[in-house]
Amino acid sequence: MIRVLGIETSCDETAASVVALEGDAASPKILSNVVLSQIEEHAAFGGVVPEIAARAHVEALDGIVEAALADAGMPLAGIDAIAATAGPGLVGGLIVGLMTAKAIAAAAGKPLIAINHLEGHALTARLTDGLEFPYLLLLVSGGHTQILAVRGVGDYQRWATTIDDALGEAFDKTAKMLGLPYPGGPNVEKAAQAGDASRFAFPRPMKGSAQPDFSFSGLKTAVRQAATAIEPLSNQDVADICASFQAAVADALADRVSRALARFTETFPGTNKPALVVAGGVAANRAIKATLERLCADAGFTFVAPPLKLCTDNAAMIAWAGIERLREGMAQENGFDFVPRSRWPLDSVSTPMVGSGRRGAKA
Repeated sequence: MIRVLGIETSCDETAASVVALEGDAASPKILSNVVLSQIEEHAAFGGVVPEIAARAHVEALDGIVEAALADAGMPLAGIDAIAATAGPGLVGGLIVGLMTAKAIAAAAGKPLIAINHLEGHALTARLTDGLEFPYLLLLVSGGHTQILAVRGVGDYQRWATTIDDALGEAFDKTAKMLGLPYPGGPNVEKAAQAGDASRFAFPRPMKGSAQPDFSFSGLKTAVRQAATAIEPLSNQDVADICASFQAAVADALADRVSRALARFTETFPGTNKPALVVAGGVAANRAIKATLERLCADAGFTFVAPPLKLCTDNAAMIAWAGIERLREGMAQENGFDFVPRSRWPLDSVSTPMVGSGRRGAKA
């Protein structure tokens, strides 16, 4: 049996988890998954404040790790390795989590595995659904919007990314413009339930483009212009804007993803059960999820969306990525000498673009 303690502090959740795997044929088990959200600390600012997030991680992480071990009924001596998010993310939080993990691993004489946060998302479907390689991944989180071919552990090819804003950022900025509370995504979706999606003809960014990249800055601008034109906004105005925005996002995603599904079919013709995995916080949006489910059904793909608690930032996915790397003999690649990276693309070969995870990259 392999038991790994995972630590996640890349943004505004302080998390620790113990995941176990007994034999290659067995299903992995999440023995504990403790997550402490910092939403209340950041709500007044309408977004995450890096300095506040790092300080909150310092104050909470030791207790969260202790709680994860206690929930798992596992002493530290029973852990085989420590895995911690080392990037990408807010560097202050990454330093707290990775240095804590290094200290625990050194004191306990355990291996330390530095994990790419995006790899945690990419491999979650293997934890929850036992998915076989290869599969297609749509990663839609607060800071990332990408389509990747997941070919194996450590083997990822980025097929598309955003050329400006990530989708999660677009949701948060739309919410802020409309006076909705933080976090933006869930509140935009909630308001949209009472809205008329046909009232505002917002653009479908990049629709029809041969390359399945994303763009959301123009859509965000259209929302601001529509809101400014009818100020002051009533509750119904806000609901209609949210519904129209959400419909535009769903249509744009469907157009972009459909091209990636076709490419996957051409690239991996022998795949028995092709699958699209959707990961990241935006994957919780029901309208987007329903659109993608229909798209996959029409294309003959299995649609896989891990449970919400494993789509948003959590440490179970980090512990599982550690197990995957241990099984492949890749644990020593990212060990004690690894330093936190605020930018760390899964695919270091594809042409850098804004949103791809490279600092200072241009479209």
